[in-house]
Amino acid sequence: MADAKLNKDVFGLSVDNHELIKLAYDAYLANSRSSHAKTLTRSDVRGGGKKPWKQKGTGRARFGSTRNPIWRHGGVAFGRTGEENFTKKISKSSKLLAVRQALSLKNASKAIYEADFKVSGKTKDAVKNLAQLKLDGKNILLVVSEKSPELLRSTNNLQTVKLVRATYLNVFDIMNADAIVFNTDALKLTEAWLLGKEEK
Repeated sequence: MADAKLNKDVFGLSVDNHELIKLAYDAYLANSRSSHAKTLTRSDVRGGGKKPWKQKGTGRARFGSTRNPIWRHGGVAFGRTGEENFTKKISKSSKLLAVRQALSLKNASKAIYEADFKVSGKTKDAVKNLAQLKLDGKNILLVVSEKSPELLRSTNNLQTVKLVRATYLNVFDIMNADAIVFNTDALKLTEAWLLGKEEK
């Protein structure tokens, strides 16, 4: 329920600015980015082995290849190589603090719920559980302690529901969810993880 007792050190922080949340949000997107784009340099383009005209005496500029980057059908100068690294590093303590701040903002807007989900692997059971929370038409982030096969089967066909383990919570998913539903055991695990009290 929305009135669940929440740890103030996790869900009750005072967020004066969103700078750290923005940093963690951008880092998530950057670290999810892959580098596949690749352009052809002048050495990769086929042809151009013959000098187009002699070096002197024509009155034209000197060129050694028709695959020069400034020529049509030439190679690309300073293009993508496919080896770009877009990752952004953020310390573990900063990441956890950003998650706590994001959860605090959602809690302030009354978007945090606690429910005891027990499903048999059928989608209709998950729909019934969510209907009791009156979250129809909202993007829901369902936080659980473990992704059991039954939970996966019951939520895979729900386009507005995203399933995530408690210790894999991130700012991107939190900020893009209209409502965050914690399973009872997942709530305790989340608080322990974010406060550094989880069992090792």
